[in-house]
Amino acid sequence: MAFESLSQRFQNVFKKMRGQSLLTEANMDEAAREIRVALLESDVNYQVVKAFVSDVKEKALGEKVYAKVSPSEMLIKICHDEIVSLLGENNRGIEFAHGGPTTLMLVGLQGSGKTTTAGKLALHYKSKEGKRVLLAGLDVYRPAALDQLRTIAEEIGVDFFEMGTDVPPVEIAKAARGKAASENYDLLILDTAGRLSVDERLMKELADIGKETRPEETLLLVDAMSGQDAVNVANAFNKEVRLTGLIMSKLDGDAKGGAALSIKYMTGLPIKYAGVGEKLEDLDVFYPSRMADRILGMGDVVTLVEKAKEKIDEKDAERQAKKMMQGEFTLEDMLKQMKMVQKIGSLGAIAKMIPGMPNLTDEQKSAAERQMKDFETIIDSMTPYERRHPEALKFSQKNRIAKGAGKVNADVNRVLKKFDQAKQQMKMMKQYQRGGKMPGGFGGGFR
Repeated sequence: MAFESLSQRFQNVFKKMRGQSLLTEANMDEAAREIRVALLESDVNYQVVKAFVSDVKEKALGEKVYAKVSPSEMLIKICHDEIVSLLGENNRGIEFAHGGPTTLMLVGLQGSGKTTTAGKLALHYKSKEGKRVLLAGLDVYRPAALDQLRTIAEEIGVDFFEMGTDVPPVEIAKAARGKAASENYDLLILDTAGRLSVDERLMKELADIGKETRPEETLLLVDAMSGQDAVNVANAFNKEVRLTGLIMSKLDGDAKGGAALSIKYMTGLPIKYAGVGEKLEDLDVFYPSRMADRILGMGDVVTLVEKAKEKIDEKDAERQAKKMMQGEFTLEDMLKQMKMVQKIGSLGAIAKMIPGMPNLTDEQKSAAERQMKDFETIIDSMTPYERRHPEALKFSQKNRIAKGAGKVNADVNRVLKKFDQAKQQMKMMKQYQRGGKMPGGFGGGFR
């Protein structure tokens, strides 16, 4: 996940500050040095680093420091506010037109994932906001791009508009706008052609499309992995085309995060959406405050709850919880719970959203993911009766299950041990629910 290294460095700064009784010139000089190095190593623009560190130090030593607040808490609050300010405080997604369809022109360099992102936007506004969406393909230079967009439109169930490769993009955009207006679409998304680099012909074409359709939103897709080049690309596009915001892709990857922290300050353009995966549903509205929470190691419970509501059937989750509290917990239920978790996201991504969770190494994340897949494979190799009555399993049955899953008996026993631990936890929770007192030994966790 982007910002992982930066997050760890910030937490180390705050940890050192916990031993201080006051914010002083000396300890703030040390903290400022460490924050400066952390930001520079995360590829944050030097001008941004200089302004950020200066503002943090000034506020930390100014009148806003209160006697009843600990130095570490005060520093966290100041850093949080400054990061939110860097990222853009008032992000509201796209601005919809008051009357008629809203037109969104998506621009970017070739190979940035623009066509897929057009589909992500269409799915987001169709499924989450109930908008009627029309996708229009304007990349007449790459027939494969039109085919890809048509396939995406069919997959997500939105309408697609094209006029082939022999019609100028400006004319296609004009016709698409007319169709969106006459047929009462809420949102028209124009997937424009990209180029390998910013060039005069590309910019003129985009400017002409903009003049003809007057889009409410013109969003530039930039790659978080491109570092400070993202700032240069944004400035180049913004100089010729009236950009209203950015979509930053690959914020779920190994990007250092410098581009995200620099781009609003350097261009004045807010990040409106974040690409967090390759699937069409992997697009999030970008909330600066939530991102600041994650960077400072404070988790992001709001986003976690939202994702859970989107991915998990509420009634099914309630049934599962009720069965667990009644002691009716089987391996089938354990399997369902694991699949529910996988719908929300990877274990590493989920852990990042939970406050107080320790940072997992890549090795630990991979091991946890492998273990979950192994558990699924083993449970899937059991008969329905065996899943409901694992206590009755004999050596020969375990051997058959292990062979069916491509594992050994020890792996089957490991699943059964975890299941027994989970059942014990459920029994303890039931006792607590009845007596209102935490039973002895509870809280040991699953290790």
